[in-house]
Parts: sequence; C-alpha cells; structure tokens
Amino acid sequence: MLRNRVRTMLLTGSAAVASIAIGTGSAHAQSAAQNTTAGTSISNTASVTYTVNGTAQTTNSTTATFVVDRKVNFTVVADQGGTKTQVNLGQTDAVTTFRVTNTTNGIQDFLLEADQSQIVNGLVTGIDDFDMLNLKVFVDSNNNGVYDAGVDTRTYIDELAPDASVAVFIVGNVPGSGTLSQANVDLHVVVANGGLANTQGAALIPTDTNLPNADATVDIVFADDDDDGIGIDIIRNGQGRAYASYEIGTRNVALTVTKSALVLSDGVSVGNPKSLPGATVQYCLLVRNATLLTAANGVQLNDVVPANTTYVPGSITIGTPGGTCVVLGSTEDDDADDAGETDGVTASFNSTTKNVNAIVGTVGGGGSIAVAFKVTIN
Repeated sequence: MLRNRVRTMLLTGSAAVASIAIGTGSAHAQSAAQNTTAGTSISNTASVTYTVNGTAQTTNSTTATFVVDRKVNFTVVADQGGTKTQVNLGQTDAVTTFRVTNTTNGIQDFLLEADQSQIVNGLVTGIDDFDMLNLKVFVDSNNNGVYDAGVDTRTYIDELAPDASVAVFIVGNVPGSGTLSQANVDLHVVVANGGLANTQGAALIPTDTNLPNADATVDIVFADDDDDGIGIDIIRNGQGRAYASYEIGTRNVALTVTKSALVLSDGVSVGNPKSLPGATVQYCLLVRNATLLTAANGVQLNDVVPANTTYVPGSITIGTPGGTCVVLGSTEDDDADDAGETDGVTASFNSTTKNVNAIVGTVGGGGSIAVAFKVTIN
C-alpha cells in the first residue's frame, strides 16, 4: 500500500523520496544469556520522507507487532565435588547434591523426581548393586547449599528466574546390612509453568513445530540440547537428568575397649584402699573410635560380673570419659525395660546371668565414651 501511494505521488507531481527511517522495537535483554523475555511485545513502524514540488512530506507505514516466544532451556548437574557420596551401612538421610539452572527467557517452575530404576552401569564409575531406601528429593530453601532436615521441605522448584540456579538434594537411607557397594541415582527435572508463587505449575507442553509462528501468541519451544547418550534424556524434550551415586565407604573402624579396675574404698584404709573383702571396686570400660571420619553405630557393651564379687545395684553410669571414669554422664537403672529412658543410652543388670549390658548407640569418628559399674569383693 505504501509503495502504491508513493507511486501515485510521483505521477502527480515532481516528487523525490529522500529517506526511509525504521523505528526501534521495545524489547529488552536478560543479563547473562542476553535473551529477551518471553511475552515481550516488539513493534516496528517504518517512516517515509519525500518532497512534492519542493514541499517536504512524511508518511508512516502500518505497525508490525509480534511477541517473543518462550525458548525453554535449563541445565541440571551433580554439584558435590564429584559424582560419589561416601556413606555407611545403615546411614539415614544420606545426601547427593545437584544444581538446576534456568536458562529459559522467562520464570519457570521445575518438577523434580529422584530415580534409580533407570540407571545403567557405566554412567558413573562403579557397579550399581543395591537400591537406596525411602528416596526423596528436596529443594534448598535457604540457599546455603546444605540439606537441612525440616527446613528444606519443598519438593519442586518454584519461580526460578532466568539465569538463576538452586541446589536440589536427593535424600535416602542406606540398607543396614549386606555386601553392598554402590547405588546409582539420578535427578529427573521437568520444566513447568511459572508465574504463580508457591504453586506447583503443570509440565510445559511445547507448541507444535509444524504450525506457523503466531505473532500474538507466545509459542513454547524446547531448546534443551542435553543428551545422556542412552536414550533416557534426549534433546529438546523439556527434561533433564544428572547422575550421582552413593558408595559404601569404610566397613570397619578402629574401635577399642579398655577395661580397668579401681578400688574406691575398703572400709579400713583412708588414703590408699586395698582389694580387701568388702571393698568397693569400680570397673571402667573406655570405648574409643580412632577412625576420624566414620562413626561406629549400635555400640553395645556386655560384661559379666566376675566370681567372688557382687554387683552394686544402680551403679552403672555412662558418659564422657574423665576423672575416675565418667566425668559427665547419667546414672542408669538396672531394669532391662528402658521405655522411659530419655538420655539416649540405656543399661541393665541381669541378676541371673550376672551380666551388665550397656547400649551406648553411636560413637562418632574420633570420639569416645565411658561405662562404669561397681562391685564389692566377697
């Protein structure tokens, strides 16, 4: 139409076209990826200047407008200084860490799934020979890069801005027994609709690429070019996977138990009591774990009161080593029914078998604990 109008003017006067100016669109760019935000309207108008018999004239074209489509892309990687997490048999809340970065030109939600059934040996070094228990996935809500139980509770990524990233944790329990070596897991991420805070968006559905571009509609185009090489995660499917593993580490620790006897009183001596009949003797069991980074779990001590001695009722103490044996701890009752115990350790004395039993639980790497009980010499 504009071309016909200019041609008409040329026929009716001595006109000459001086210039054609193109207007500037209204799009803006994102900081890192330099992508214009999806839904941004870009308008463009051309102007024509000319003269007719020496008189300057100007006319404008119609305005062409379209909206920027959504170019969907993101990355998901293991983010823990390697793909393997060292764990122990029976460990609970064992964590592997991943990072999801949104490189889409718009705010997105992401759906998350912890998976281990589709893992193929070779994606990470080592043979996958067991499954984790109670496997769950959580988002780092306070952005400290560390899984905080009871704090990191969200199970999907909410309103992740363009170029922003967030840590995601797969958390599970290690079986307590067996000749286990390694369990491979993967974080499965699916891009979802954003735009409504604290609400999990539905998985995005791409626009049919066979349809022509619609100027007034934000088309959705999957542009993720990741491929895990085994056909589970393929390019341009709006999904991503990253792989990691739980590896059973140390199977034993340098746990030692040192037993000593100390005469506390003999009823005769004042300064240096002797092992006389009627004397009270304290037995001390000092447990040390010399393996610094690995705990010993389920530690339980059993000691039979020797012949020619009698157990002193209510004399079992458990706690921090020091002094004559236990410097800071608790006195345990002799009852095997420990339902009412709240200090984390339990103990009992069996008058039939003469057995002293102390359940001290976990002795951390490099840690120690002491158990004391008393007898009298017959």
